[in-house]
Amino acid sequence: MLKTYIVRLSQEERQYLQDLVSTGKAAAYKIKHANILLNIDVNGQEWTDEKAATANSSHRNTVANLRERLVKEGIESALNRKPSKTPPRQTIIDGEVEAKLIALRCGEPPAGQARWTLRLLADKAIELEIVPAISHETVRQVLKKTNSNLICGKCM
Repeated sequence: MLKTYIVRLSQEERQYLQDLVSTGKAAAYKIKHANILLNIDVNGQEWTDEKAATANSSHRNTVANLRERLVKEGIESALNRKPSKTPPRQTIIDGEVEAKLIALRCGEPPAGQARWTLRLLADKAIELEIVPAISHETVRQVLKKTNSNLICGKCM
């Protein structure tokens, strides 16, 4: 199989990787990536992707991706995990929504209620179309973050 990305480590890079592996004071994935890079180095052992993957208990694609990241982005990028491009969950609360929730909390509670509950606030925010949907737990986190008791004195 023709390799598009050829790993050629300099002497300094090879020494850095060997120190990282021998001290063992890094995250397990970093040590594993360092071992793989040392194995597939053209000037070193020059293992195939399949052999390096088998020896390090990883997938062949992991070795190929490491090879590509080393050539394109450098040794630090190859050693570390690839950062996520998008957050795992999109936030629904921005500054404007947060301000409206706090203003709602500091306002008068509904008729028949002594004070706002988290569920009442969540239902009212949906009713007023501040947000399309929100849970009482999200409301709690927003109010805890802003410490709304100190913002409005009558909210206690």
